[in-house]
Amino acid sequence: MRGKVAVLAAVSALAFAAAPVAAGAGQAWFTSWAQSQDGRADTPLNGQSLRMITHLSEGGDAVRVRLQNTFGSGPLSVGHATAGVSAGGAAVTAPRDLTFAGSGAVTIPAGGEVWSDELRLTTRPNTNLAVSMSVLGTATPGRHGAALRDNYLTAAGAGDHTADTGGSAFAQTVGSTYVVSAVDVHNTAVKGTVVPFGSSVVDGIGSTNCGPGCTQLGADRRWADDLARRAAPSGLAVANAGVSGTTSAPTCPSIPPGVVGLDAASRLDRDVLALHGVRAVIYYYGTNDLAYGCDATAVLDSYRAVFARLRAAGIAIYVTPSTPRPGYSDKNNLDRHEIALFVERWNTCGGLCSGILDFDEVLKDPLKPNSINPAYDNGDGIHANAAGQQALADFISIPMLTSGFTSHTMG
Repeated sequence: MRGKVAVLAAVSALAFAAAPVAAGAGQAWFTSWAQSQDGRADTPLNGQSLRMITHLSEGGDAVRVRLQNTFGSGPLSVGHATAGVSAGGAAVTAPRDLTFAGSGAVTIPAGGEVWSDELRLTTRPNTNLAVSMSVLGTATPGRHGAALRDNYLTAAGAGDHTADTGGSAFAQTVGSTYVVSAVDVHNTAVKGTVVPFGSSVVDGIGSTNCGPGCTQLGADRRWADDLARRAAPSGLAVANAGVSGTTSAPTCPSIPPGVVGLDAASRLDRDVLALHGVRAVIYYYGTNDLAYGCDATAVLDSYRAVFARLRAAGIAIYVTPSTPRPGYSDKNNLDRHEIALFVERWNTCGGLCSGILDFDEVLKDPLKPNSINPAYDNGDGIHANAAGQQALADFISIPMLTSGFTSHTMG
């Protein structure tokens, strides 16, 4: 068993992680993949290993990994961690040791996080990077609920299998991503990271639906993934910050208990500003706010507060008007219209954002504006299927995103 470092080491590493690294001259670290934590694992882990698969939007000559225990029930002790290019399923090509402030082990307190040290490892756009770790003792760690792919666990008590190249020990699958919440790449050619920030429409719900009777789990068909494939040749990384069920405003009357405290302002530091090389945010919030009883005033107040913090950080902001949702009342439609007028004024939210992405026009049924075009409907009237996700990604102007980089100076 490898030795553990003290909680103090994790806290000092957390201090490093809390300060975003501004993109600019000489900056070469960019967050290439992310999944924001939104809860904790359904069952405790006990003396076993995890293997989580991350899908990089950009590659480089080195990586570093963020481990998070934001919603963990107690400290999480990692005895050994590795990273390597996925060989499919739970198999890995040549896993290499990750270290944390020089140690092979780390204890992450409940609510804490830690970035690994630099690991020299060559990756490319669309690389699936497998991050493995052994858990010492018993812990219920933080997780992101909608991985939309299989991730892997060994049996309880199986011990350290992080160096295994084969996947036979990792016989249990889970649909969540445990502990791993971001991966950076080192690449001097990357221009910046774009962060889609919002609720389930950013999280990718519906993207595994490829048509009647067709499901593509693990195919990375979210619109953010599709955007990443388009943007990589232009030197842009994409890091997803979607959390299903969340809102922009913090106080909607009918917000579900499970997402209280996960509004945009509450998540901003952890899920956007703590990532590296962030140059632009695509802000896709509002449909849940209206469904949970918030009015336009509350939503726009939250927009202004979040936009002010992003602008202070020198980050360009591209905003989507609220997209279709069946069941909107007349009051919801009036509020939705007011929000759209705010967003579309001068194509810059009246000067508060960098531009708009009118996803509403892409998705809506021309004959039923509260409904999604049937060709793009996941079946729930709210989320886009794989074809709709691709249509959203194709609608985004890559030159618009990169022009926003040049007009904002990172602080």
